[in-house]
Amino acid sequence: MSHFAIPSHIISGTDVLSESAVYLKTMGNKAFIVTGKHVAVSEMMTKLLNMLDEIKITYKIFDGITGEPTDKMIEQGVELFKSSGCDFIIGIGGGSPLDSAKAIAAMSVNSGKISDYNGIEIKGAIPPLAAIPTTAGTGSEATKFTVITDSEKGIKMLLKGDVLIPQLAIVDSSFTFSSPNSVTAATGLDALTHAVEAYTSKKAIPLTDTLAVSAVKRIMKYLPIAYNEPENSSAREQMSLAALEAGICINNSSVTIVHGMSRPIGALFHVPHGMSNAMLLKECLSFAESGAYEKFANLGRETKVASESDTDEEAADKFIDSLQKICDICEIPTLEKYGIDKEEYYSQIDKMSQDAVASGSPGNTVRDVTVEDCKRIYKNLYK
Repeated sequence: MSHFAIPSHIISGTDVLSESAVYLKTMGNKAFIVTGKHVAVSEMMTKLLNMLDEIKITYKIFDGITGEPTDKMIEQGVELFKSSGCDFIIGIGGGSPLDSAKAIAAMSVNSGKISDYNGIEIKGAIPPLAAIPTTAGTGSEATKFTVITDSEKGIKMLLKGDVLIPQLAIVDSSFTFSSPNSVTAATGLDALTHAVEAYTSKKAIPLTDTLAVSAVKRIMKYLPIAYNEPENSSAREQMSLAALEAGICINNSSVTIVHGMSRPIGALFHVPHGMSNAMLLKECLSFAESGAYEKFANLGRETKVASESDTDEEAADKFIDSLQKICDICEIPTLEKYGIDKEEYYSQIDKMSQDAVASGSPGNTVRDVTVEDCKRIYKNLYK
């Protein structure tokens, strides 16, 4: 029997933050708010704090998440949480603050270093969690995963456990309007990667298939609009919904080769996660395609880039080509244009390939993925 897990409560739409008050009141009396420097002084934070004041919940703000989270940031957050007297946690921001909120919650009740839990199922009660995404992409508001960089080993650690799924997900698309184009592109393509990988994963189940196809269709239609028309409220709402759908999908059927190979690039060359996914999208899924022609073909037909008269292989090829087209629309750079030195990149290919396979994600791909396969894909990527 397949297991399907989602947050206890999901509130989604435009300008829906106030609807979360009744649920936040049940979570505790003092909130530990995890965020970054920008969101900490934003109108979004003002709205949240005003609502907490109205429902008589006090709070402590930790705005120490600067960029993608590291073990050092989490240690700092845990120390502050333990001394703050807070009894529940709210993460607000992009994927980094949401992932950090989960990690802080987990490490506030577990001993040792966060690196001790890399790849290990985290169990036992943790402080209640609420997640408020301000980007449409990571889906962290709906997942049992958190990705934290081990600053000593130079790897991205994957922590997991059903206890990390936020009890409350507040998906207010009005909070995404301030995202710059580069963030809209990277997070939107991250969500697209989630949906496609979850749909073609060995762990896919009928419930995730339904949501994954829905998410892919929304993103292929609305991401170019959100990118070119940032104030388009309909496109923003559709993208927030798609990111949520895709997050639910990876929570239950996981990610595959793209994420496995993306994390080492991010850890070693500091490429934003969604952007490194997008850079790898066509190369990795072209590799995976032959193991799931029928599913890739269905995505091609559902998104109208392929027709019923196309063979599955033809329809699958057309869908893979459409992924590159949407990356081009969103102006995703090559590794070279991003500024990564070729010699330095090649010197890290062996390590990146081993780290990718060791992460476990490539093992969910419908084709077997070896270290040598990863080396070949990494080399093709720079070409």
